[in-house]
Amino acid sequence: MQIPVPAHIHYELLLRILERQTTAVVSQADYGSLEDLQELLRTLRKALAQQKLLEERWERQGFHLDPRWSYEQS
Repeated sequence: MQIPVPAHIHYELLLRILERQTTAVVSQADYGSLEDLQELLRTLRKALAQQKLLEERWERQGFHLDPRWSYEQS
């Protein structure tokens, strides 16, 4: 059985854009929302870490992972 999972690059792309581009603008234009942005970054990192833990568990159980690059991929 194959378990479809989002490819890690999706998390990594979001994190890079938010860390490198969004944070720079928000820190100057809307400093008040910087804490919310930091919380979003923490949440995305936790989501990626949780997915990796699940993937390790599933692989130990003998399942095959099917990283998905898009929603339509089957």
